[in-house]
Amino acid sequence: MDTSEQALPAAVVEVHPLRLGTGGRQADADAGEWVAEEVPIALEFNGLSHAVMLATPLDLEDFALGFALSEGLLDSPADLLDLELQPQCQGLALRLTVTARCEMRLKERRRSLAGRTGCGLCGTDSLDQVFRPLAQRVSPPAVSLEALARAMRELAQAQPLQRRSGGVHAAAWCNTEGALQLVREDVGRHNALDKLVGALARQLGHEPQAGFVAVTSRASFEMVQKTAQAGIGLLAAVSAPTHLAIRQAQAAGLALAGFVREGRATFYAGAPAQAQPAR
Repeated sequence: MDTSEQALPAAVVEVHPLRLGTGGRQADADAGEWVAEEVPIALEFNGLSHAVMLATPLDLEDFALGFALSEGLLDSPADLLDLELQPQCQGLALRLTVTARCEMRLKERRRSLAGRTGCGLCGTDSLDQVFRPLAQRVSPPAVSLEALARAMRELAQAQPLQRRSGGVHAAAWCNTEGALQLVREDVGRHNALDKLVGALARQLGHEPQAGFVAVTSRASFEMVQKTAQAGIGLLAAVSAPTHLAIRQAQAAGLALAGFVREGRATFYAGAPAQAQPAR
């Protein structure tokens, strides 16, 4: 379900910081601690460079597929024909071989970017590309407040990298009872969600619409968009949403819950019937 403890050496580094106590005195000078690794990762599609992301070097196959799906670069996992991970002197390269149809889409996007100033979002240069239409509207699953609370409790216990380093986010896919089925971690909240989307696509037996996503971050526009793009109808975040995220959730038919903690949740869009208070 979650990342193996044996895999953590690739994602954490031991450092020996200077610790200061009360009055400026040095404390535990020789004690080391673990910090999360952050690596530049280049994503290439059929030899075309698309983006460089800073991410934790775990579950990179999931990351590559999830990024491609959530960004609308691929229509389905079947569009990914091959994937190669190649170390570089300053990071890693994820080299994806995709179908000719998807390659043409990427070339059209690159052609539209040529000679223009980007807007700061990955691979986009216009508002039309930011607010890209979803394949279809999603429907919120029937989920109770108890299920949301259970998901957050279990998520807090299913983060080995966070326990070791204290500096990463997590995204989980849960069934409608709130039981965690898949968890992915990363220094970036978007990366953690992309890894989760990729894991869902790679592992048979999980139907995205039959559960919901729980995240340890705020709910931004991109988090909502990626969740809906994956066909999932509910995003539960431990922190606040943005107004743009609420608008996107409403447009997509997605239920958006923020401040899911301590047995409560605030629905900003599309509350499932079971989560609404009894009258």
